[in-house]
Amino acid sequence: MAVGVVMPKAGITVEECVITEWLKKKGDHVNVGDVLFTYETDKASFECESTAEGELLEIFYEDGDEVPVLTNVCAIGQPGDDISGLRGAGTETAAAAPEAASAPAPAAPASAPAAGGNMAQAVIMPKAGITVEECVITEWLKKKGDHVNVGDVLFTYETDKASFECESTAEGELLEIFYQDGDEVPVLAPVCAVGRPGDSIEGLKDGTAPAASAAVPAPAAAPAPAAAAAPAAGGHAAQTVIMPKAGITVEECVITEWLKKKGEHVNVGDVLFTYETDKASFECESTAEGELLEIFYQDGDEVPVLAPVCAVGQPGDSIEGLKDGTAPAAPAPAAASAAAAAAPAAQTAVPAPAAAPAATGPANPDAKVSPRARKTAGELGVDATAAAGTGPHGRIIEADVKAYAASAPAPAAVQQAAPAAAAPAAAAPAPAAAPAEAAPEAEYVDVKFSGVRRATAKGMTKSLSTMAQLTNCHSFDATAILALRKQIKANGEAMGMPNITLNDMILFAVSRVIKNHPDLNATMPEENVLRKYTHVNLGMAVDTPKGLFVPTIFHADEMSLAEISVEAKRVAKLCQEGKATPDLLAGATFTVSNVGSLGVEMFTPIINPPQVGILGVCGTITRIKEVNGEIKPYQAMPLCLTYDHRAVDGSPASRFMKELCSALENFSLLMMK
Repeated sequence: MAVGVVMPKAGITVEECVITEWLKKKGDHVNVGDVLFTYETDKASFECESTAEGELLEIFYEDGDEVPVLTNVCAIGQPGDDISGLRGAGTETAAAAPEAASAPAPAAPASAPAAGGNMAQAVIMPKAGITVEECVITEWLKKKGDHVNVGDVLFTYETDKASFECESTAEGELLEIFYQDGDEVPVLAPVCAVGRPGDSIEGLKDGTAPAASAAVPAPAAAPAPAAAAAPAAGGHAAQTVIMPKAGITVEECVITEWLKKKGEHVNVGDVLFTYETDKASFECESTAEGELLEIFYQDGDEVPVLAPVCAVGQPGDSIEGLKDGTAPAAPAPAAASAAAAAAPAAQTAVPAPAAAPAATGPANPDAKVSPRARKTAGELGVDATAAAGTGPHGRIIEADVKAYAASAPAPAAVQQAAPAAAAPAAAAPAPAAAPAEAAPEAEYVDVKFSGVRRATAKGMTKSLSTMAQLTNCHSFDATAILALRKQIKANGEAMGMPNITLNDMILFAVSRVIKNHPDLNATMPEENVLRKYTHVNLGMAVDTPKGLFVPTIFHADEMSLAEISVEAKRVAKLCQEGKATPDLLAGATFTVSNVGSLGVEMFTPIINPPQVGILGVCGTITRIKEVNGEIKPYQAMPLCLTYDHRAVDGSPASRFMKELCSALENFSLLMMK
């Protein structure tokens, strides 16, 4: 049986991709990991690698074709393999493949099968980035002989950019480990073998494993006597959709909104709900097709990663134990078949009354509609399910909705025809409905913390409860720096400079002055240890619709004022758009929090552990001072330094503030250093 290679889903909102160039041609032999073709979305270009080994039997789409995501693009297998049913299919038919493959083989001799007749499964090294070619295993967390489940972390690995965890994609015994701690492993190469004791691992490491032979069936058991009554419905177990693990350190996610409701039909790839971590928001797509039988968690609930969130299956399927992982074993096939045979009889025993045509609702509730088509239908005010689907597997795509909208009858004509068809004969006048009483106004509304707010609350509480924090407040004469800022604003663009803000200037000054005070450009990774840094990685507090984010400007001490300004705006935009990566939100050695634009005159910022200091920047206020015997007003800017008194004493902290204020009062000279 040939297998299909599907068009990858290159982003949460991506529904179609365009093939730009095929790099392999029909008849070529391909290996797992070989680049088959390049493709692009409206945002970027990518390479699609083969997920199977064999001959490229058929190419379903050519250069320039627009292909729905998760749809088969080509077929790979052995010469003569059947490819019927693969064209236009995708993940929906892929799920049925194992069932077909598991059909009983012809009767075998009575002798027992040889050991190793079944083939173990390989767990491959993930591709942790488009340009990543090799990864280094840092530590194995499981050892040979251990039993592992799908989702168990097998080992940690790293690229030149970050560290990751590799989870098992198979369940069974860890039969063999092909690479050890410290080994450099090519991406998509088998790292270990998982299966049952006695399974063959021959050829798994080098990719030359023989094709699995037909399994020799076990001797048939004696037929059970026919039961007098049909077995209870629900003999089959539904499938669960689990909460994805959206980051190495993420342990829980918060469901923000369910987009499907109990009883609806869902397809593989349909977005079930949105969820968020403390860093970003995501969409969770269904990994199963059928009816949404049960929802285990509601909007606002915090769900552990890899925990079942809902159950999908056929009406009557059992969901017992799915939420807590204690689902009973599936019943014998004979019992399941009997239950299936009994279902039609039960349905025909009592005929259901004909339902009146609904005034509203989908024309075809079971129609498969792409998210983009559904959005377009909403914009055009038409029912997407009424369109004729021309996409793979009869799926309704955006073009189908537009074609239907162009030929659909006007809403007024439909509304005029509906009363005539629905008017009952000799209907009795309905009594006038009593006016509904106005609902009492709620005295309050409970709003659960978002993931970002929950993380902020946890971090701030930990900071104040584990540190000896003290705040010193100083101010400087901002007359000169305000004048310079005004001059840059008026003439900077003509000279090719970016829009320099007061915050950019303060970040620049901090990056220069703090190098003279290494006890503040430091962190406390553990008790009684102060880690001083060579370079200044400035954290910058950013207010976003989701809450407070603190991205890092790395090596700010090596940047010019213009470079700091550009980088500060870039990382702030990423945070406000919810696109900040975990790496961008870590690694700071000192933080600056500016609330001056909100009119704050004084505050006590809270340190972001494990840092030992944070600078709070306030708004300008008018003060007076004596100059040559005269009292003159001036614009003063207060600065508040909170520091960990375990690591820094009051005098060194005050010396830093004094030097910083002097540098800001003489900013033009500071830029010349």
